[in-house]
Amino acid sequence: MKKDNEEQEKQAEERWGATDAYKEYKEKSSGRSDTESKSIQDGLMNIFAEFASLNCSPSDDAAQALVAKLQRYITDNFYNCTDEILAGLGKMYVADAEFKTNINTFAGDGTAEFVSQAIELYTK
Repeated sequence: MKKDNEEQEKQAEERWGATDAYKEYKEKSSGRSDTESKSIQDGLMNIFAEFASLNCSPSDDAAQALVAKLQRYITDNFYNCTDEILAGLGKMYVADAEFKTNINTFAGDGTAEFVSQAIELYTK
């Protein structure tokens, strides 16, 4: 598992290392233990599970409230998640095969697509 995390860190730094958001992420995560980091990652994935448990459309109030919760969670634990960044994440959740697979494997098929649609509506 640790090797996977190291590989993910390397990929993230290659993709976003020059951004302010990545620098903020590195600062926020610098003092975390492996247990704390796992807990935060689990919390994020649990939000995706909450999306999967909804029985509504991406435009419904419940889905939109979860998008707001997701945005706050990212801001609190990773970096300032502006609407612009959130919109980009929403697109990435379906365009990047690894993100899409991780979300759908954890929370259920179609979750990444649902979250992406809800984010798109939220950020318009």
